[in-house]
Amino acid sequence: MSVSRKTTAALTRSAMRHILLMTIAAFALLPFAVMVSTSLKPADEIFSDSVRWWPHKLAFVENYNQALSTAPLALYLLNGVIVTLAIFFLQVLVSLPAAYALAKLRFIGRRIAFCFVLFCLLIPYHAIAVPLFIMLYFVDLLDSYSALVLPFTISVFGIFLMRQFFMGVPDDLVDAARMDGLSELSIVWRVMLPAAIPALTAFGVFSIVAHWNDYFWPLIAVSSDGYFTPPLGVMAFRNAEAGTNFGPLMAAATIIVAPLIALFLLAQRRFIEGIAFTGIK
Repeated sequence: MSVSRKTTAALTRSAMRHILLMTIAAFALLPFAVMVSTSLKPADEIFSDSVRWWPHKLAFVENYNQALSTAPLALYLLNGVIVTLAIFFLQVLVSLPAAYALAKLRFIGRRIAFCFVLFCLLIPYHAIAVPLFIMLYFVDLLDSYSALVLPFTISVFGIFLMRQFFMGVPDDLVDAARMDGLSELSIVWRVMLPAAIPALTAFGVFSIVAHWNDYFWPLIAVSSDGYFTPPLGVMAFRNAEAGTNFGPLMAAATIIVAPLIALFLLAQRRFIEGIAFTGIK
């Protein structure tokens, strides 16, 4: 009887956890569902008295055609790809050697350097936006891809995340590579990099999502629509063309969000592995 009661209690707790998680997921996904539903509706059904997820008259072609033909969404998406990939590539070039030095090398001031990394995690980049803007102004790099990429070359979060992962890599592996005659930089790129693929995937998802969705810095750094990133492009489309016509506006937002959803679905296994491996150190 006691075994049956324990089994029942365990099933009850499991069911409650799943119900709670499903409720949280529903609240998180509700705005996306509203966005997609609105992108399919004609204007007269968006603000109707009754709530309908599927419209009486499907306006998929009209809304998406207006979004694609009126705004240069392809250019905005291309800019987003260029900026996010360039930032991630440069962040990896900086983060991996720095994280390896903090995790595996012994030098005076290593703990102090790591404390500085932790301290920089507390500083939002919004706080240094004005100095960055002034610096880019004086070197004549505003309104360019460089203005969108260079301020984010160093990611203290990336250094911290990779350092946590490298702390779990056995020292024997590093010592064996040194005995084979590899330099420290060769160890970083030929030994540590392949081992860190799950952590890099997790960091890549964080980095790409953050900079793809960034609206604050592109609004400051660029003024030509040829350099607009996806969020800035949607806002320009709203101000210039869509106005209060929320069907095409939500269609444009759906098109811009879709690559991020596809990225996460493709990388979700590695993403979860990377978070798990770095979190248990």
